Amino acid sequence: MTDFEDYGDIPAKRFMFVNRKAPYGTVYALEGLEVVLISAAFDQDVCIAFMDDGVFQLVKGQETQTVGMKNFSPTFRALEGYDIEKLYVERESLALRGLSEADLLVPVQVMDSAELGALMAEQDVVISF
Repeated sequence: MTDFEDYGDIPAKRFMFVNRKAPYGTVYALEGLEVVLISAAFDQDVCIAFMDDGVFQLVKGQETQTVGMKNFSPTFRALEGYDIEKLYVERESLALRGLSEADLLVPVQVMDSAELGALMAEQDVVISF
């Protein structure tokens, strides 16, 4: 067996996906969610941060008929099935948009921007959408 055939000893990378865009109007939010799911399927250590208008991706009761796009927000409830349990939301982004943790459809850890920045610095890979 060559070194290339033994993948069992390769440690998982710590990936943080940062969602900054509103859920509809562009492909960023949906494409970002797909990348998160693919990364988790390959046994990587995945977490997701929601900042800026990205916090709207997690708001309960989204109505998307008027924008002509499918509501993909229920998919966030399936993340736990992919062992993605580390969801972070920037406190300042929620406050600036008049939202609270109670407005979100999945459990998250709310952090201030300094705490979130420190967490980002601990990651192997940070990808922003």
